[in-house]
Amino acid sequence: MGFLDSLLGRSRTPGPAKKDRLFAMSTAHVTLETAHGMTSGGKAGIVFQAEATSDFSRIVADAEELLHATGEETGTTVETTDDKYGYRWVVLSDPDVEDLVVGISTIKDSLDVGGYGARILAAVFRFTREGGRDAFFIYNVKRGSWYPFVPGEGDKVRDNEAELRLKAQLAGELPMEPELERWFPLWGVPL
Repeated sequence: MGFLDSLLGRSRTPGPAKKDRLFAMSTAHVTLETAHGMTSGGKAGIVFQAEATSDFSRIVADAEELLHATGEETGTTVETTDDKYGYRWVVLSDPDVEDLVVGISTIKDSLDVGGYGARILAAVFRFTREGGRDAFFIYNVKRGSWYPFVPGEGDKVRDNEAELRLKAQLAGELPMEPELERWFPLWGVPL
């Protein structure tokens, strides 16, 4: 924020994180599949706090409409749902991870351009580990970093060992969140 902005009482929200960091998943998924035996779950989602304004609703609806239109060509399907915590999820389904990344970026960019980028919580990509257990890669939009979230067996139990192993295995592929206390679990991910 500049001197004149503070003098006039204007504030700036932090700019969006580097978009390139979201696109790191476009290549990281190849390493996940070939080197670590993980396969894409064919789903990704972006989660945000919805706002009860017509402008916000129009921006989300326009982005979804664009994804529906391009989905006819790419095979991507779009679904919107609200979770029990009051957050809205736009969930994309497509076997091609790159199409999922582009679709998530479309929603993210629409919210950023409309001035609602600060309302985005995260983008989430689902993968399946050997043995059929899920692992999620969460992109913290505000920090521009990734971290793994691996639910363990039982209610709200995390497999911290698997998460740290994935961090070590993918540190060269994805810009990982260095502060482990910022690895927030997203329970009940609708993917």
